[in-house]
Amino acid sequence: MNPTAPHDTPADLSVAAMTERFRAGDLTPVEVLDAVRARVEACEPTLNALWWSDLDRQGRAQAAARASAERWQAGEALGPLDGVPVTVKENIAVEGVPMPGGHAAGDPPTATADAPITARLREGGAVLVGATVMPDWGMLSSGVSSRHGITRSPLDPSLTTGGSSSGAGAAAAAGYGPVHIGSDIGGSIRLPGTWLGLATLKPSFGRVPLDAPYLGRCAGPLARRTEDVLAAMQVIGRSDPRDFSALPAYTGDYTRPLSDGGADVRGLRIGVHTDAGCGEGTDPHVASVVRATADALSDAGAEVVEIAPFMDEGLLADVDRFWRVRSWADFSALDLEDQRRILPHVARWCMAGADVPAVELMRCYHSIQRMRATTVAATVDYDFVLSPVAPMAAFPAEQPMPYTDPSLPMQHIGFTVPYNMSEQPASSVHAGFTPDGRTVAVQVAGRRFDDAGVLALSERIEEIAAVPAPVRIVGA
Repeated sequence: MNPTAPHDTPADLSVAAMTERFRAGDLTPVEVLDAVRARVEACEPTLNALWWSDLDRQGRAQAAARASAERWQAGEALGPLDGVPVTVKENIAVEGVPMPGGHAAGDPPTATADAPITARLREGGAVLVGATVMPDWGMLSSGVSSRHGITRSPLDPSLTTGGSSSGAGAAAAAGYGPVHIGSDIGGSIRLPGTWLGLATLKPSFGRVPLDAPYLGRCAGPLARRTEDVLAAMQVIGRSDPRDFSALPAYTGDYTRPLSDGGADVRGLRIGVHTDAGCGEGTDPHVASVVRATADALSDAGAEVVEIAPFMDEGLLADVDRFWRVRSWADFSALDLEDQRRILPHVARWCMAGADVPAVELMRCYHSIQRMRATTVAATVDYDFVLSPVAPMAAFPAEQPMPYTDPSLPMQHIGFTVPYNMSEQPASSVHAGFTPDGRTVAVQVAGRRFDDAGVLALSERIEEIAAVPAPVRIVGA
């Protein structure tokens, strides 16, 4: 959406613009919350982004907004997100809120405490307005859920949001405030990024603490601009003892410039590829957006080097099989009636994990470690690597996946999943459109721990490419 469009409200402001107005006293967090409430009321019947909301005028969010307004008036703001509306994905615990995991089976357990992310947001004064939906067990790259139904794109409700951070992506694109937190085990933050025209970050593994860490799983921000992703990381990118995989406390500055000073990309060595080496072939229109971005960086002084694809069909099939077994364990623990409530595509997909021998499962685990080694070896000589996020543009909202056959390995994650397993940071940056107007992002991957560098280059790409923001249709 064009940030200067006449229908913009305080809900559409960037974090920096919003908090500057809080500081100046010509806007309050209460007024912003009112604008978000109005946006949700206008959009939510179509989008279906929220599982739980706290938008009642007597609720905790209202109280948090009033408390923030008092702090800003007293000159005692708690940090860059004080008074800023945020959401978290439904698998990130909010005390007292049920966590269904996207599926309709059984009664969802109620969180007994805030997750580390939720706690950091509250400590920083952010106004938590809701929890966003996801598909069954987070194992789809769409907004299709047996519990929630279909979540739709604010840019075009006939199209997918991507997933599994489907509700977070829809909320970000619709303007339910500037910052939304999702999770990502194979692309679940970045895929909504490319299909909704968003800025996102899958951080280095362990950079954003979780209360349920798992191989490859990360949590991170989705927003409409990289500067808001950066602001969110300043708050949630902190260590927490509840996460046994957490990295040591980050003492750097996420706002630091690129390595050679300022926003100058000269001297950076950037690898680029548009062939993942596995899965579905890349749409030429998607590839052309990546190539145009690489050319723009080259024109700005970066050394851009073509690199060979480093994934292969075996690596993709093995991580897919590993996840099928994991989901089969969850599915098989349900009684027959609850099994029937699981989305059929997910049920058929995970049933292929039912008879996998333990020796084969261990082979798949070791294959994931080979993926990690292969990814590091292929990218270590470059400051950053540029690629598509997904090989295709957005598909119909009703489809669970970009392809319809659940017997296939996940055909669309060949560019994203390597960086989950290698633990390297990777962002999505809105960079262009297909001829029919669907959004396309580029993925920026960096060396492990260089989250700040990935964000700095992502911001620079936004500046260099100067691609118009996508136009929101729903709620406009």
